[in-house]
Amino acid sequence: MNLASFRKHTIRHLPAALLATALLAGCASPRPDSGFDQVNQTVRQHLNKDLQWARDENHRRLIDERVSALLSRPLAADDAVQLALLNHRGLQAALDELGIAEADRIRALSLPNPGISIGRTQRGAEIESGLAFHFNLARLLALPLAAEVESRRVAQLQAETALRAVTQAAEVRKAWVLAVASTESVRYARQVMEAAEVSAELARRMADTGNFNKLQHAREQSFQADATLNLARAEQAQKASRERLTRLMGLWGAQTAYRLPERLPDLPAALDERTALEALAISQRLDVQGARLAAERTASALGLTRATRFINVLEIGLERERSNEAPDKTGWEISLELPIFDSGQARLARAEAVYRQALNRAADIAINARSEVREAWSNRASTWEMARYHREQIVPLRQRIAEENLLRYNGMLIGVFELLADARAQIASVNAAIDALRDFWLAQADLDMALIGRPSATLPAVSALVRPDSAPAHANPH
Repeated sequence: MNLASFRKHTIRHLPAALLATALLAGCASPRPDSGFDQVNQTVRQHLNKDLQWARDENHRRLIDERVSALLSRPLAADDAVQLALLNHRGLQAALDELGIAEADRIRALSLPNPGISIGRTQRGAEIESGLAFHFNLARLLALPLAAEVESRRVAQLQAETALRAVTQAAEVRKAWVLAVASTESVRYARQVMEAAEVSAELARRMADTGNFNKLQHAREQSFQADATLNLARAEQAQKASRERLTRLMGLWGAQTAYRLPERLPDLPAALDERTALEALAISQRLDVQGARLAAERTASALGLTRATRFINVLEIGLERERSNEAPDKTGWEISLELPIFDSGQARLARAEAVYRQALNRAADIAINARSEVREAWSNRASTWEMARYHREQIVPLRQRIAEENLLRYNGMLIGVFELLADARAQIASVNAAIDALRDFWLAQADLDMALIGRPSATLPAVSALVRPDSAPAHANPH
């Protein structure tokens, strides 16, 4: 085909070929929710809680009102989770990323800006001026593929944002369990110290009257010192756990004076039976879904890389030349970069390597998901058994021993020191039962998270693969 035939053929068919692409770009407009509704639906499905995005002052005011309402009563675990979903600024920043991605999507689907070149030359008395209009045809032809890639990228970001929200909820629930359990531990540690103080004071008085030897007196003083240190450690752990919960809920200032329940929820009477846990985790874990979307997105990017492998720059331009000594000349030209030194082989090889990497990461996440859900299920069952044993065996047994010793004390068969020592042992058994109950609720939170997913490693960035090089090949106006 000679040059004249090529020009005639291209001009006749080019508008029809580009019409659908131009319509695609012209229909691109920002979504009002920037994809937030899908994230909120996912969060509500897994947590039965609302996620709010403070996009303006009205949204912020409504969120503050709900936060104030939640803080007006002692925070249950579900209240703490809801408060974090409303109030945590780091989570709000993650939601703002949706708006950024939506703007990037619209920008990627917009028609490329045309270019214009103006020139003027003079040869003796002859003056020539030129005006050229050029357009990046390669980017326009790539818009359908770019649209698919950008859609997958937004979907992947939605999955990652939803996972961030449910991960935040799981961390809040565990922090709530630790904060409430540490409050109970402080209460019982204080009772142990009070009993130790009574015992130490009684030992001092008996030693002063000569009814207690130095060894017995020293033992009681040592126990009092240990009880004081244990109380200090418990109070330190209480403050640390409360501060962690405060951070995860995004509270500050007067909001940090929130109230917590005095004790943890009771142990369930029985565990629910679940089957096909691994299949359930694979089907609903957000990190598995995100890895799958990343692989699909990379595959789309690989297809786009192959399609634009030899077309780094392809531009179409209209040209007009004017001279003071000749009639005006008009025409058009297409600029094409010749793949002589860079054939695109390296870009294609890189895209294929990134795709294989995405597949391996997806498989790795799926394998880990199966193992994590099995481990979390086993851990929950073990901690439930231990907490139940404390509740049904150890604590009642220590209580019966205390009752028998009280009868023996009333019958003057044992002394007050034996009675105080037994009271301390009973308090210690209750404290151990609290720890066992705390471990169960932490294991329950871990299982819930194992069925939802965990933040995965950084997924491959494919933006460099989905956009062909756009360095303009300026049309020559002459």
